[in-house]
Amino acid sequence: MTSSDHRIDARDWSLLAVLSVLWGGSFFFHGVVLRELPPLTVVLLRVALAALILLPVLWAYRIRLPLTLSGWKPFFAIALLNNVLPFSLIVSGQTYISSGLASILNATTPLFTVLVMAVAGDEKLQMRRVAGVVIGLIGVAILHGRHLGFSTGQGLGILLCLAGAFSYGLSALYARRKLSDSPPLATATCQMMASTLMMLVIAGVAERPWQLPMPGVMTWLALAGLAALSTALAYIVFFQILRRSGSTNVMLVTLLIPVTAILLGYLVLGETMTLAEIAGALVIGSALLVIDGRVFGFVRGVVATPKAIR
Repeated sequence: MTSSDHRIDARDWSLLAVLSVLWGGSFFFHGVVLRELPPLTVVLLRVALAALILLPVLWAYRIRLPLTLSGWKPFFAIALLNNVLPFSLIVSGQTYISSGLASILNATTPLFTVLVMAVAGDEKLQMRRVAGVVIGLIGVAILHGRHLGFSTGQGLGILLCLAGAFSYGLSALYARRKLSDSPPLATATCQMMASTLMMLVIAGVAERPWQLPMPGVMTWLALAGLAALSTALAYIVFFQILRRSGSTNVMLVTLLIPVTAILLGYLVLGETMTLAEIAGALVIGSALLVIDGRVFGFVRGVVATPKAIR
């Protein structure tokens, strides 16, 4: 059930952290597979392999696929808004701008989600949440400040990445309205199947993947990780959080991903951590506290306690 006060409980904070690791790892996998494969083909293989992984699990849980065109309609819509459009727009945008700037633009997703929900009348526009998202964006900018890579002709890349973030916001609204009663496993699987059909057409026309040379073993291993962890498992977690804590809250993961990527680099790859990265992570942490809001209630309680004693 969606939280009525738009706050996240301890379980969903843990799931958000897991989701940030799963999606943060996709940057590593992309770095490997894009050496041998073009971007739209990567998106096609990512969703197709994820669908193949999820289908046996769906059958094991005896969850049936939709049998009618009307039953598939919402899954094609969420696939378009949550996979096909944002994946393609952001990948295309990164051909014009740096990955650091792209990650900052991707982190605007919670802000777009807050605004989309408010305009649609599904959630009130709480200034606390808007302020928290803006603080979080400042934190992401601090994290990636030295990797922004501003250059001439980047306007189109910025617009493409912002359009991708906006598409994610629309997908959250649509999923809340049309798929709130669908089991997370069913939603993830049907979304991947619908995405595969659409990407077959898009990648087929644009890149003709059947004409490409066979990629190496490392590329296939990275694709397996991308499909199994960063897509199949990640979307099960995503839709679970969506059902329990709401559309805006689940999109907070885009603020956590840069922090997770830096921590993984430090803990797993032995990379150094700069003062700017530590400062950015602390700013993002404070932003999440502001968005959650419970810290204000705690402070008010502490302030009110002496008055009650007197």
